[in-house]
Amino acid sequence: MSAIDEATRKHVKNIVCDILEVEPEEVTETSLLAEEHDADSLRSIEILAAIEVALQVSIAQAEMKRMVNLEGIYAVLADARTRVK
Repeated sequence: MSAIDEATRKHVKNIVCDILEVEPEEVTETSLLAEEHDADSLRSIEILAAIEVALQVSIAQAEMKRMVNLEGIYAVLADARTRVK
């Protein structure tokens, strides 16, 4: 998996839950955001932008196809951090 620490994982999950208006208990690392939590393309872009701002990273919109669940978001975030270093 990725080298994303627990505090960052929790922060990302809170961002996702706030945007999708769901309780954190409802979202698992593998639950599909679109199919299980009604994340349409606008909300997906909102999630990407919020993560970029909150964590000061740059993520290409093309990466959204990988951001189908929290695991995917963590992997994309880890890749984005690796490119910066």
